[in-house]
Amino acid sequence: MEVKDSNGNILNTGDSVTVIRSLKVKGLSTDIKRGQVVKNIRLTDTAHEIEGKVNGTLLVLKTEFLKKA
Repeated sequence: MEVKDSNGNILNTGDSVTVIRSLKVKGLSTDIKRGQVVKNIRLTDTAHEIEGKVNGTLLVLKTEFLKKA
């Protein structure tokens, strides 16, 4: 299974990605800002989702809003 970012680049566990659009997250008091870097990502069982820590919180993010850093 290949996991690809919004530009079609293949993502691997341990990569860093950049958020390409500001995202509102339910349950968080702050938003994820455009340009924020998520380091050391982990792949999930779903081809269009990754796990990463944002501001110390582990979140599952859709790859359509990310690009490889």
